[in-house]
Amino acid sequence: MPTPEDLEQLLRDAALRVTRPRVAVLKAVYAQPHADTESIIKAVRQDLPGVSHQAVYDVLRALTGAALVRRIEPPGSVARYESRVGDNHHHAVCRSCGLIVDVDCAVGAAPCLTASDDNHFEIDEAEVIYWGRCPDCSTAQIS
Repeated sequence: MPTPEDLEQLLRDAALRVTRPRVAVLKAVYAQPHADTESIIKAVRQDLPGVSHQAVYDVLRALTGAALVRRIEPPGSVARYESRVGDNHHHAVCRSCGLIVDVDCAVGAAPCLTASDDNHFEIDEAEVIYWGRCPDCSTAQIS
């Protein structure tokens, strides 16, 4: 978990003004990988009780635009935010409990960026979602 000073430096490096809401939102995203907006708001309000929903939404939009956080939205799920940016990783989602975990590309640096037919696109990202049951839910189903 980065220190508040580290979070402030991330904001400065991204040419964003350092504000208490921005630091609090970054802290919440780092503390809760794949958190939804409501979870982030709840965490931010522990540090800043008066922060509005709209302020958190605005900060998340700014942080996503600056590539400090990544927004993912698996089908059937609300938007989630994560601090792991700058690589082409994927996600596994539990069909039972909704747990989301990071999954690295299977082989090489970014093999999934080579499409069988790119239709002349300059591809820079691929999003793969693996669906299944997490170990806890798989064990519960057997019992």
